[in-house]
Amino acid sequence: MTDTPRWFQTTAIDYPNSRPHIGTAFEKLGADVQARYRRMEGYDVFFLMGNDENTVKVSKRASELGQEPQAYCDDMARQFREVWDALDISYDTFVQTSHERHKQCARAFIQKVHDAGYIYKGSYEGWYCDGCESFKTEKELEGGNCPIHKRPVIRRSEPCHFFKLSAFSDRLLAYYDENPDFIQPESRRNEIISLIKNDGLLDVNITRRGEAWGISVPFDPEFTIWVWFDALLTYITGIGYGDDRATFDKYWPADTHFIGKDITRFHCALWPAMLWAAGEQPPKKVFGHGFVNFEGKIGKSRTEELKARGLDYLLEPMEIVRRFSAEAFRYYFLRECPYPGDGDFSPDRFMEVYNSELANNLGNLFSREMTITWKSFGGVFDGTTGTIPESVVPGLDLATFVADVRGHVEACRYNLALQAIVQDFLTPTNQYLEKNAPWKLVKTDKAAAKRVLFNAVQSLRVASILLKPFIPRSAETIYTSFNFPTPWAEVKYADAAVLKALPEDLRITAELLDGKPPPLFPRIG
Repeated sequence: MTDTPRWFQTTAIDYPNSRPHIGTAFEKLGADVQARYRRMEGYDVFFLMGNDENTVKVSKRASELGQEPQAYCDDMARQFREVWDALDISYDTFVQTSHERHKQCARAFIQKVHDAGYIYKGSYEGWYCDGCESFKTEKELEGGNCPIHKRPVIRRSEPCHFFKLSAFSDRLLAYYDENPDFIQPESRRNEIISLIKNDGLLDVNITRRGEAWGISVPFDPEFTIWVWFDALLTYITGIGYGDDRATFDKYWPADTHFIGKDITRFHCALWPAMLWAAGEQPPKKVFGHGFVNFEGKIGKSRTEELKARGLDYLLEPMEIVRRFSAEAFRYYFLRECPYPGDGDFSPDRFMEVYNSELANNLGNLFSREMTITWKSFGGVFDGTTGTIPESVVPGLDLATFVADVRGHVEACRYNLALQAIVQDFLTPTNQYLEKNAPWKLVKTDKAAAKRVLFNAVQSLRVASILLKPFIPRSAETIYTSFNFPTPWAEVKYADAAVLKALPEDLRITAELLDGKPPPLFPRIG
């Protein structure tokens, strides 16, 4: 008997100096699909998220609002979780770095690295970006500005403690070579390798002096731990590092860290080196996803333009969910924005995708199947005992098709997975219904009409299983509207790979109103 495979994944730990935006939500959606898929496939999944609270930006924002930093952080954590819950993000734990448990475990880690000889005291002077809360090299600057925040950096000099990152250059390059999938996608991997080979790695200033808010350094309490050294530790303190070794050993190393492409360097160079310095294993994979732009534009100018057009609510995930639905939000970003690269959000495109693929394609197929079967056959497919339905998609090998979708999901090519489900499976199913027109056929040949509907209901079964990680509520509604034999909680992608004989009492189990189901996706616009 084999042990249940385990899957541990994390997302970036967010600054709570403002509420989540659509780009932040995009990251969480992509991670959620992977977690839901792995659970379907029988993995013991642990999905960690959290907020990065020990930052100067947070204490400044709290001061501006007349609040104590801890009260501010706790309220922002509530607001973040409100958004993630509204989007059905299925995280297992949410870590706040300002809470005492994380602080104690972080102190244990930095003490171990210090005792191993990888931390030394000195002084540092360099160009500092307040937005990143990190120093920048001359090569990184763009016209004297931070390449990420596009604003001037400041010259800063201070005593500090250094982490010996430079000692790990060769080991990092060897690890990348031995584990070619460690940094994904490939473009991010090339960036990091080029950085180390061409620019080299410098020792990193990992403490700050004179800051009241933060985690004090155990071996030199005059200093606090630099926010980036502290934040990365969330990935291990959240699963027991420092106080629950059994749980930590169960889930570590992480299978995937999902992060934005702008913080790849911290996760792919600094983070493995920190772990090695503490005697721990590095993560198995870091996936640097792309950004979401608004109608091809980025930066503050887009916010001002949207306000002028009365569309600024579209940058707020909760407003999109309130006006449309969480399922519509999930579907659009996963369908239209390639997770490994940059995507684009447009109100016009949002409505186009929603109406064409959700309302007219999936929703209409479901409504037709339910309505005609109920009206003409009382919702029962009697006389089909043990019968395997025919494929409604000409030339489609279902096992190969499901394997292709599975491959896209596991590689985080979610847009391609959804494209295949819609274009290669749902659209041909709708064409099959149009061609055979069971709503007309029932008047001349009820047995033939029933056979058409019986074949099409299998397409709904297959599609609902494949869509479960993406739009879980709608997929469940479709599947549980019929008495398919495998319970919804137990379905796997393998169940979608074959056309199965269905029970003799196959029937509609959903409650209908006047013989019609509520619209799955009401048209908008």
